[in-house]
Amino acid sequence: MSDLATLETSILDQIAAAGDEAALEAVRVAALGKKGSISALLATLGKMSPDERKTEGAKINLTKDAVTRALAARRDVLKSAALDARLASETIDVTLPLRDAPVEAGRIHPLSQVWDELTTIFADMGFSVAEGPDIETDDYNFTKLNFPEGHPAREMHDTFFFHPKEDGSRMLLRTHTSPVQVRTMLSQKPPIRVICPGRTYRIDSDATHTPQFHQVEGLVIDKTSHLGHLKWILHEFCKAFFEVDHINMRFRPSFFPFTEPSLEVDIQCRRDKGEIRFGEGEDWLEILGCGMVHPNVLRACGIDPDEYQGFAWGMGIDRIAMLKYGIADLRQLFDSDVRWLSHYGFKPLDIPSIAGGLST
Repeated sequence: MSDLATLETSILDQIAAAGDEAALEAVRVAALGKKGSISALLATLGKMSPDERKTEGAKINLTKDAVTRALAARRDVLKSAALDARLASETIDVTLPLRDAPVEAGRIHPLSQVWDELTTIFADMGFSVAEGPDIETDDYNFTKLNFPEGHPAREMHDTFFFHPKEDGSRMLLRTHTSPVQVRTMLSQKPPIRVICPGRTYRIDSDATHTPQFHQVEGLVIDKTSHLGHLKWILHEFCKAFFEVDHINMRFRPSFFPFTEPSLEVDIQCRRDKGEIRFGEGEDWLEILGCGMVHPNVLRACGIDPDEYQGFAWGMGIDRIAMLKYGIADLRQLFDSDVRWLSHYGFKPLDIPSIAGGLST
């Protein structure tokens, strides 16, 4: 019992030195546990006389109470310190802007957006989508489309040709998506109503031309189709695509080997401070070419021109994207600049629809 004060001092020092709750719990067990030092002293009281038990028991209990209070006080200090450390490590600076979720940070390229827009518009008119290979034969790209031998478009300054084969023939990168029209007419019987979007290739590069670009062409083959139907389709498309209530169009005579008669189409616009507004003004802007499918093309594709006739049109997807969204240089569409895309791009979930709006 003479060492009780020394024991109390030792235990209190251990309590004060405990660096965390686990160390503090070890001190508690060593002092007050079943086999702890203070518990062992309490166990000796049974062998003492009543007078000794009364005197020594009071001393031991005072020590036990002092240790218990010290444990509780130290536990509160350690819990408070642990909480402060956790708060410091998990601090959020609420003055910083909230980071965008990945679905908000990503952007759809304007060309992909316009591709979806025009597909939505023509699907609403009953057109299906036809696709074909980028590498084509001379027959599908030129001959079956009524391009005569020696036509300038067959020469190297317009077309990317591959090396000649053993038989002298050469594959090429398609210069338009018209071969898809040929493949469609060869594989399906009329009536035919398709659009043909895709990549095309020509040897050309400047602010308004790139070696690889995108086109969409349309084809209708039926027994009673005529230019009036063509004009209506193009008029409705331009209204829906440029999102105006009315737009004037001008059809001018032109020449294409695969259509007869052939037409160039201008749309009404107003140029104001570097911007082009459609459906108003006194200016005109050419946007596409079209015409009635040439009888020679129908014959080359196994369709009797005395029974069927049709019309076709084609326009540059890149060009109409630039016109609608105010893009000044065609080459920017292919630069892969994330800063540019964050400005001109579209949110992934803003899916074009006729009812919900094309470019909201």
